[in-house]
Amino acid sequence: MTATSPFSTHDVFNQSPPLGDVDLFSSDAALTGAVEAFGAGKSAASLREFGTAFGRAEMAELARLANEYTPKLRTHDRQGHRADVVEFHPAYHRFMETSIKAGVHSSVWAADGAFVPGEHVARSARHYLASEVEQGHLCPVTMTHAATGALLAEPSLAKEWLPRIRSREYDSHFLPAGEKRGATFGMGMTEKQGGTDVRQNTTRAEPDGDAYRLIGHKWFFSAPMCDAFLVLAQAKGGLTCFLLPRFRPDGTPNALRLMRLKDKLGNRSNASSEVEFEGAYAQRCGAEGEGVKTIIGMVQLTRLDCVTGSLGIMQGALRYAVHHTRYRTVFQKKLVDQPLMRMVLGDLALEREGALALALRLASAFDKSPSDPGEAAFARIVTPAAKMWVCKTTPGFVYEAMECLGGNGYVEEAPLARFYRESPVNAIWEGSGNVMALDLLRGAAREPEALQRVLASLEKSTRDLPHAAQALETVKAGFLSPDREALARRTTELLALLAATEALSKSAPSDIVERFAERRLGGLSFRSFGNPMPGQGVETLIDRTFARA
Repeated sequence: MTATSPFSTHDVFNQSPPLGDVDLFSSDAALTGAVEAFGAGKSAASLREFGTAFGRAEMAELARLANEYTPKLRTHDRQGHRADVVEFHPAYHRFMETSIKAGVHSSVWAADGAFVPGEHVARSARHYLASEVEQGHLCPVTMTHAATGALLAEPSLAKEWLPRIRSREYDSHFLPAGEKRGATFGMGMTEKQGGTDVRQNTTRAEPDGDAYRLIGHKWFFSAPMCDAFLVLAQAKGGLTCFLLPRFRPDGTPNALRLMRLKDKLGNRSNASSEVEFEGAYAQRCGAEGEGVKTIIGMVQLTRLDCVTGSLGIMQGALRYAVHHTRYRTVFQKKLVDQPLMRMVLGDLALEREGALALALRLASAFDKSPSDPGEAAFARIVTPAAKMWVCKTTPGFVYEAMECLGGNGYVEEAPLARFYRESPVNAIWEGSGNVMALDLLRGAAREPEALQRVLASLEKSTRDLPHAAQALETVKAGFLSPDREALARRTTELLALLAATEALSKSAPSDIVERFAERRLGGLSFRSFGNPMPGQGVETLIDRTFARA
């Protein structure tokens, strides 16, 4: 393309044009197929509306602004009083408003705390679409969505807070929750000395009438401008979950002191902080000593969002790569028509397609789990496997997409650099790869019947696909081996790949299912994209990622 006002020395040409306004939902054939296959076809119109809203060029620019002008901590006001507030760029608030209006923070929850039938798939699709554009604001959106899973352990708290959570109005004012149009939730579990091992937490909870006073700290306190937080502290009966609001019942700010904001690799539009509790008011959520059990009700839901969040980053990066290569000419051919580039894009598209199918298949299991023991087993067993595979694949995937743009992808003016910085966060948040692998082993040991249900279902649905039988035997052997901990990553990853193959068989054309099984279950490296794909259909894969205008 030639610029209308050339430089004095040259014309600008052979640059891909701006992406412009895009319907992120309708242009993604893999997504529309999976949404229909896994029971959310009735939501297609609202998903198209949401995908169109987030796909506007204006939103891409707002994403840049929200991440360039990062949150600022104001510990004191100008008179010297403690303030403990975080200020955000207006672009961040725009994303919060848009996602909350669409219910990404709450749509799965009915007024009584039950799941809205079929809503997990549609809501996961919205989360994925939003993640394609701006990921940081989804941290409090995800935690607000998942908090109800823990609040249900304390009916009085659920009754008080669920109506505020279910509100579709975003209210950023620093006020007591009862004076606001809606509420958001954050969380604080880890401490300096413990990290993942939350049983090492030293923050203590001292009874104070019907409430408690918390004394201690959190090393990672996520989204500190939320209205309430779920935190873990040591009570007399052991490690316990507490609800800690930003304001005391008398309307005065609670005694939580924000010490500093974390200077993070990515996720920069979102604030993460260190905090100290100086006798902070809190209410018990669940029984004393059952903090881990209570918080798992939240963690299982946030892990599903880690999967869809990583997928959104993958798709955002891949969409820009496909767009660029359709316009850029190298050696007298469009990049997308160069054989090696076509293999890379096709392989990336195949990976993303399998991961997307698995994510929405998993969301459908969450939908059905209250009434279907087999689906409940699938959700419990496969969630850590899906999180490990998809989230750990994302950084390498995004790098490969960035390379498709060459130097144009490496500069900050394109969003690929931001996507790349963002890509590791979901693999670390809510449990690293090792934690996911060990959680899978523990879950299998705790519920051997659930594991057998899942393996039997995978065997039945993949038996005619290339390499599936051998992969399944490897998974089974991994669970039984005396060295199962040393083998746990391989076992977990293969289980995820088998589950993705099964999911694809329900949502994608048969040639894509065969291709995925051949390449992923057959031992071909999926960390190095671009190995040759025999046969036809590479262009179809690419077009399913981002339909041609």
